[in-house]
Parts: sequence; C-alpha cells; structure tokens
Amino acid sequence: MDLSTLDTESRNERTADLDRMPVPEILSAMNDEDQGVALAVREALPQIAAAVEAVTASLRRGGRLVYLGAGTSGRIGLLDAVECPPTFGTADRQVVGVLCGGPGAFARAVEGAEDEPARAVADLDGIGVDGRDTVVGLAASGRTPYVVAGLQHARGRGAATVSVACNRGAAVSRHADVAIEVPTGPEVLTGSTRLKAATAQKMVCNMLSTASMVRLGKAYGNLMVDVRAGNEKLLDRARRMVGQATGADPGTAADALRQADGHVKTAIVMLAVPCTREQAELRLRESDGDTRRALGRR
Repeated sequence: MDLSTLDTESRNERTADLDRMPVPEILSAMNDEDQGVALAVREALPQIAAAVEAVTASLRRGGRLVYLGAGTSGRIGLLDAVECPPTFGTADRQVVGVLCGGPGAFARAVEGAEDEPARAVADLDGIGVDGRDTVVGLAASGRTPYVVAGLQHARGRGAATVSVACNRGAAVSRHADVAIEVPTGPEVLTGSTRLKAATAQKMVCNMLSTASMVRLGKAYGNLMVDVRAGNEKLLDRARRMVGQATGADPGTAADALRQADGHVKTAIVMLAVPCTREQAELRLRESDGDTRRALGRR
C-alpha cells in the first residue's frame, strides 16, 4: 500500500498554517484534533471486545498477551506490558512487549529495522510464541512490514492474532483474527503518528489489558486488588483498598494487610468473611483468585 494514500500521511488542512500560529492557537488546534480520537476508538469497540475475549482465553490457558510493534507503536505496547505486573500482579512474562530493534529501541529510534520482516520471525521465535498466546500487532500506518510478518508468523504458530491500525483497509488487518481499525485521520503535524494515532493505540492497549485482567478476577469492584505494593504510595493505596472493600477502619485494614503479607485480596476476604489467612487463601484458590466469588457474592 502506497504511504501517500494513507489518511495518517495526509496533510491536515485545519493546520496548514501551523508554523504561523501563536502557541495558544497551536495548543488549541492539537486539543481540537484530539477530541476525535476517543470517538474513533468508540467506533471500534465491538472489535476491541472480541480481542479482549481472545486475550482472556489465552491468559486462562496459561498463554500470554504479546504486543508486537515498531517505533512509537512498539513502545506503546511495551509500556502497557511493563505496567501489568505492578498493577495486576501478573507474572513477569505473562504480558510481553516485543519492540522492533530490541529493548534499546525504546530510548533510541532504530527506524530501518521495521522494514526487515525476518526480525519479527526471530523475535517471536525468541520468546517461543505458540498456540496458547494472543499476539497483538500495532501499526499506525497498518502496513509496517515487521508487524505484517509477525502476525503471519504468529498465525502459523497457532496463536490468536489481533491487529491495531489507524487507517481503514489496513494491510495488517488481513493477517489478524480480529482487526481493530481506528481511523484517526491526518495529524496536526503531517505524518507524525506519535500524535493522534499513538493516542488511539494507547487507548486500545489500555482497554485490552485492563478489561482482560478484570475478566480474570484481578479487580474487585473497581479496586486493583492484585496490586504489588512495591513502594509507600502503593502500600498506602493497598491499605485504603482493604478499608474501602470491607468498611474496616484504617488501623484494622493495615493490620489485616500485614497478616496477609501485603496481599490485598487475602486481607479483604479475612475481614469480610471473617476468617483466618489460611482460610482466605483457600477460598481464593477455590475461586481462581476471584474475590467476589471467594466472598460468595457472585
């Protein structure tokens, strides 16, 4: 597909005089353009929902959510992946971000690498992608050779495949079980897909990981009860969540959290049932880690 035909490469007539605009006008124009991103994502909600089901199924059977991308798209996938362990208590390799050019490409662009399809095959083989996994290929243009090749290879390995592109009729869509297209249109700065297109991809990744984790019981209500309290801010949040979920006063919540060795779910069950730590842990195991089921409230 010729790049010049893509909406993301088109010139935005609303910002044709960008270099003449005073700063407040530049910012206003950018903000105006961003208003349409969430609406474009909303149009793709049915496809995003289908992708969530695929991801959830993979995680339930011991597989992984694998983000694959180059440049800004790949960095967005990697960013979402690294946030999952502290937020949802996932295993370190349960959500994986594969960035074209390797981890070093996160801080320093390796632009030419995305034109080498063989890299995607090697990268996916390097992490052992198989039929248990769901691979999400992220490409703002929808034609990145690295992502196209990666989706093709993942399919050949039996993995579920999802594509995320910011143009209609994207090439990557033809290689995905679920094709998510979020047409964000011309950028404020022509071709700079780190702007609206990147925002759209970040929103989609947020939805994929968050909704999947909620389906897996990693939230109780809207509380992130599998959080890893690795610093004082998160420890304070964990204490507050125990109190919010059970109605316990701060001292009681903190004491239960200490007894539960910092595990929010266990502390909630201990206080809400009430029961011992051992009994709470058994309830959670029997409910596959779902707090509401462990409390007998579903």
